[in-house]
Amino acid sequence: MSRDLREYTKSTQLRLVVGFLLVIFLVGDGLIFFFYGRGAGLAGLICLLGTLIPVSLVVLFLWVADRAVKKQR
Repeated sequence: MSRDLREYTKSTQLRLVVGFLLVIFLVGDGLIFFFYGRGAGLAGLICLLGTLIPVSLVVLFLWVADRAVKKQR
């Protein structure tokens, strides 16, 4: 087992983000579907997917900016 703490931090943060998204999509939208039916569940899924667009654009911008700063060093 390696002791690279940066790699461990990176993998832990990735797992937390993936787990958060799974909980939001499966549990959150599953509860909407269970209580309100198929139409509301589909609307909830569309809204959740719609919110991912601006979030992923911000993440993409920050990733590109980070790469540009690291290249300048």
